[in-house]
Amino acid sequence: MMTVVQTAKDVGVSADELIEILGDIDIAVDGPDAELNDEQIAQVCDELGYASIDEAREDNSEAEAEPEQEAPAAEEIPAADEPAVQEAPAEKQAPAEEAAPAAAPSKEPGLIELKKPKVVVKEFAEMMDLKPNVVIAELMKMNVFASINAEIDLKVAKEIGAKHGFTVRKEEKKKAAPQQPKASAKKAAAKKKQELPDTPDALLPRPPVVTFMGHVDHGKTSLLDKVRDTRVTAGESGGITQHIGAYTVELNDHKITFLDTPGHAAFTAMRARGANLTDIVVLVVAADDGVMPQTLEALRHAKAAGVCMIIAMNKMDLRSANPDRVKQQLQEHEVMVEDWGGDIGCIPVSAHTGEGIDSLLERILLESEMLELKANPNKPANGFVVEAQMEQGMGPTASVLVKEGTLKVGDPIICGQYWGRIKALISDQGKKIRTAGPSTAVKILGLTNAPGAGDEFQTMGSDKEARAISEELQAEERQNQLGGAGAAAPKKMSLDDLFGTAGVGGEKKELKVIIKADVQGSVEAIAHSLSGIKSDKVEINIISNDVGNITVNDVMLASASDAIILGFHTGKENGANAAAKREGVEIRLYSIIYELIEDVESAMKGLLEPELREQVIGEAEIREVFELSKKSKIAGCMVMSGRVTAKASIRIKRGRDILFEGLIGSLKRFQNDASEVRQGQECGIRPDNFTNFESGDTIQAYIVEKITQEL
Repeated sequence: MMTVVQTAKDVGVSADELIEILGDIDIAVDGPDAELNDEQIAQVCDELGYASIDEAREDNSEAEAEPEQEAPAAEEIPAADEPAVQEAPAEKQAPAEEAAPAAAPSKEPGLIELKKPKVVVKEFAEMMDLKPNVVIAELMKMNVFASINAEIDLKVAKEIGAKHGFTVRKEEKKKAAPQQPKASAKKAAAKKKQELPDTPDALLPRPPVVTFMGHVDHGKTSLLDKVRDTRVTAGESGGITQHIGAYTVELNDHKITFLDTPGHAAFTAMRARGANLTDIVVLVVAADDGVMPQTLEALRHAKAAGVCMIIAMNKMDLRSANPDRVKQQLQEHEVMVEDWGGDIGCIPVSAHTGEGIDSLLERILLESEMLELKANPNKPANGFVVEAQMEQGMGPTASVLVKEGTLKVGDPIICGQYWGRIKALISDQGKKIRTAGPSTAVKILGLTNAPGAGDEFQTMGSDKEARAISEELQAEERQNQLGGAGAAAPKKMSLDDLFGTAGVGGEKKELKVIIKADVQGSVEAIAHSLSGIKSDKVEINIISNDVGNITVNDVMLASASDAIILGFHTGKENGANAAAKREGVEIRLYSIIYELIEDVESAMKGLLEPELREQVIGEAEIREVFELSKKSKIAGCMVMSGRVTAKASIRIKRGRDILFEGLIGSLKRFQNDASEVRQGQECGIRPDNFTNFESGDTIQAYIVEKITQEL
C-alpha cells in the first residue's frame, strides 16, 4: 500500500496529475493522502508505460540525477561580457514551454522527454526528425490505427522511439514559482518583509482552531451552544445556522477556538483560497440517525484538508441511540475509531443533557498538545477573514481569525483588497478589547469596505502604505472584471456550444458536469446512467453530485472546473442565477431523466471531430470545348450518370490522371444558369480558373459530407 503522494513521486508526476490519471482509469480517491493497493499501482504504471513501480522509480531517479550532473557544465562557460546570461533563461522558461508543450528540450542526445502521458503523432514524428507517415506505418504494424493529429500513449511512444534509437520517457514535473501580479507586488514585498523566520524561543503555544461538521440537524450548533454556554440557535431561522461565526472558550486555563460554519461548501471554499484555518475537525454524528449523506461529505472534506479528526456521537440521551451501528458505518467508510482498533477518537455526547462535553473538550486539548501548535505573538498580525458584512451603525465589519502576531487597535491593515485603520476590536462575547493574539477570533471595525470570506489580512507599517496597496489591488480587480476591453463575463461552456464544436479541432475530449437532484436515489441513478455511456473517444467527468437546490457554491465550482450544471427536479437558490450569469456558467434543468441523458450524449458527440466523407454524385463527359477568350473556356458536357450541381466540387480526369480539382465557376443549361443538371442532359461547365481540358475528358462531381462520429 502506498499513498497517492508517494506513488506520484515514484512515477514522476504531481499528486494532482496522478489523481486525474486515476480518474481516467476509473479509480476514485479522496485526496493526496488516500492509499493505493498493489493492483491499482500496477494499473497506474501500465497507463504511464512502466512495467512496474520499480522501473518507474529507477527511471525517475535517473531524471533527478541528470540535472545535478549537468549543472556544473552550465556554470563553467559564462561569457565574460554577459555575467547574468545563465540566469535569464529560467525566467523565460514558461513562454518556451507554451510554444512546445509536447516535450521538453533535452541535452542528452537521443532522449525525448514528454510533458504529458500522451503525445500527438505529428509532434512525436518531429521530435524524432521523421515524417509522420513513417510513425503512422509503425503504429499500424502494432495494430494501432491513428491519424496524424491523434494522440498515442507513452507506452506506445517508447516502443516506436526504441526502434529508431530514441529513449522516450515522462519528464519530471517541476512546479514553477507562482508569478505575482504586478499590482500586488507591493503587498508581496510587505508580506515577505513580515515573514521573517521565527526563532524557537519566539514561538509560544496557541489555542487549537476547531470546526464542527456533520449532517444537517445532527446537533452541531446545539453542541457548540452547550460548549460555550450561550444560545445562538434560538435566534436563528428554523434552528439552522445562517452565518459563519468563530468563538473562543476556556477550559482548565486552556483556550479553544471554535468555527461554526453553515455548510461544508464554505469550509472548502475558504480552504481553496488558502485559508487553512482549521487544526481539528469534530465530525458530529447523531447516534440515532447514523451516517448520512452530508456526514460522508463532511468526511471527504476533512480528509481532503488533511486535518486531525474527532468523532462526536451526539443524542446519546435518546432511547433509539445505537453507537455500535454508527461505528460500523464509519468503519465501512474507512474511519476506524479507537474502540475498534483505530486511531480516531469517538466521544459519546449529548447536547441536551451535557453528557460527555467535558470528555470532548479534554480530547480536543489532548489532540492539540500532540499537534504542538505554536505561533509568534510578537510580530505584525496576519490571518484570514471568517465572515464580513455591512452592519448598521458600524459600517463594514469583518470577523477574523488571527494566525500569527497580535492585532491591536489603531493598526493599519490590508484585508482582502480593502484597507483601514482598526477603530475597535470586539470579542465573540461582544466586549471591546485592545489586542487579539494567535488563534483568537475577533470582529474588526474601521475597514473601507467589506472583504470576502477567506480573504487574507495583514497589518502594515503605515496608513499610506496600506492605502496604496489597496488602490492597486482594486484597480487590478476592476481590470480583471472588465476583461481588458469592457467585455462581458467569459462564457465558460454550454451544451449548445458542445453540439457545435464538431469542426473546431476537437481540443476538448472531456465533458465535465455537476449533478444536483431532489433525492439521493435520483442522483445515483443519473450518475450511474452517465457513467454507463461508454466511449473510447470522449469521457464524462462528474465533478460533483449532490442533493438539493443549485447554489452559488455549485456555480463557483462549475466556473472553476469549466463544467455544466445539470439539475433534475430541483430549483435554484437566491443568487445562483446572478452568479451563473456573472461567471458564464450554464445551468440546465430537467424533469425527465432520459432527456438529460440524451442531451449529455449529444454533447459528448459534439466534442468529437466530424468524419469528412466524400460522396460522388455524378459524372459528365466533355463532348466539345467552346473558347470564349484566351483565358475562358466552356466545356460542353453530357451528364452520363447521377447529377451535377452548381455547388458541387469537381475533378477533371484524363484517363487515370487528375488534371484539376476544385469548384465550378458556372453551370448553364442552354443560355440559362442551372442549379442542377441530371443524367442524360446536356450542359455547359466552366471550371473555376482552369482551361487546360479537352474533348473526351471526364468531369466527376462530388460533395464532402461531415459525419458526426459515434461514441
